[in-house]
Amino acid sequence: MSHGSAGRGGPMGTVRGHGRFQDTTGGLGKVAELASGGVALGASRMNVGVAHSEVNPNTRVMNSRGIWLAYIILVGLLHVVLLSIPFFSIPVVWTLTNVIHNLAMYVFLHTVKGTPFETPDQGKARLLTHWEQMDYGLQFTSSRKFLSIFPIVLYLLASFYTKYDAAHFVINTASLLSVLLPKLPQFHGVRLFGINKY
Repeated sequence: MSHGSAGRGGPMGTVRGHGRFQDTTGGLGKVAELASGGVALGASRMNVGVAHSEVNPNTRVMNSRGIWLAYIILVGLLHVVLLSIPFFSIPVVWTLTNVIHNLAMYVFLHTVKGTPFETPDQGKARLLTHWEQMDYGLQFTSSRKFLSIFPIVLYLLASFYTKYDAAHFVINTASLLSVLLPKLPQFHGVRLFGINKY
């Protein structure tokens, strides 16, 4: 191969300087060469960084780029939608935001088991909730800390904006405890009263 700017031409394309291959046949060169049993030198491109190598993608989804920001934006969007309903007061909107967020978190993280993907893990994830699958069960990772701290911050905001009203306080506290207790390491894999065992 020539290392200059000029290249050798051929029926399948042109070899450019520095080992680069330019297909001048509109993609037909690679197909024709592969069909004849040849090897296309550099004609195909690898998708580097596209596929994952995880056996269970649930283990790393909360570590994906931008997922925490998307999570915060979705909760903020829920709050704005609830604020736009004219007959809801500010304290009711904060309590509803907190309760809806915690209910969704409880269902998706602590109730639903298995994976939405077909995984080659011999069914190990079938009996685990998403929280138990996250980070391969390691405790106190950054994503677990984020998902534990966010409901507390939301609870503090809801308590402040409801002016610590007794009814709102009880509802918000019960909602917070329903999502914090299952996150404790002592409850990893524990099914109280056999609920959600299978």
